[in-house]
Amino acid sequence: MGIELKGLYAISDEKLTPYHDLPKLLEQAILGGVKLFQLRDKSHSDQNLRGLVNELSFLCTEKNVGFILNDRLELALECGVWGLHLGAKDTPLQEARSLFRGVIGVSCYGDLQRALKVQQMGADYVAFGACFVSQTKPNAPCIDLKILQEARACLKIPICAIGGITPFNVDQLGSVDLVAVVASLWVGDVLKNAQSLSLNSRNSKSF
Repeated sequence: MGIELKGLYAISDEKLTPYHDLPKLLEQAILGGVKLFQLRDKSHSDQNLRGLVNELSFLCTEKNVGFILNDRLELALECGVWGLHLGAKDTPLQEARSLFRGVIGVSCYGDLQRALKVQQMGADYVAFGACFVSQTKPNAPCIDLKILQEARACLKIPICAIGGITPFNVDQLGSVDLVAVVASLWVGDVLKNAQSLSLNSRNSKSF
């Protein structure tokens, strides 16, 4: 069965998901309804991450969950991962798309024109945020949530909402394809958090 770009999207955090615990935490998150997982690391070398990437990618493949690596094109190619995510300061999309055949997502912050441009360049999904004040990125500016509906009207690729999303505000997002979470998933009981986020997202028709 193919993996859809739809549902609850978990993103790791170097403080909240220490790597010796991450495989078990991810298993709980998947049991709770997570459909995509992104490994985001800005401090370790590719060499130090290779073993973890292979382990988590294998786990996700077994569970039919999309495994996405944040801005490590060479490592993504080497390990044959399912997906890659790029921010504004990361590997240029054009370069990544010419080499990587998997799913590529791109951060667009609050910039709809950027989203339209990267859609034309071959992005598979775009992410908008921060939607709310974020615990993990407290300095990230919050977007006007209206942009999510504007994006829905003019984009053909899936839309991801990110930033400060909890079970208590997810209903404000409207119709998006992916709900990306960090602190609201990993702080506390991961299984229960994932179940609550998944249920409230479905009930609010976020996806």
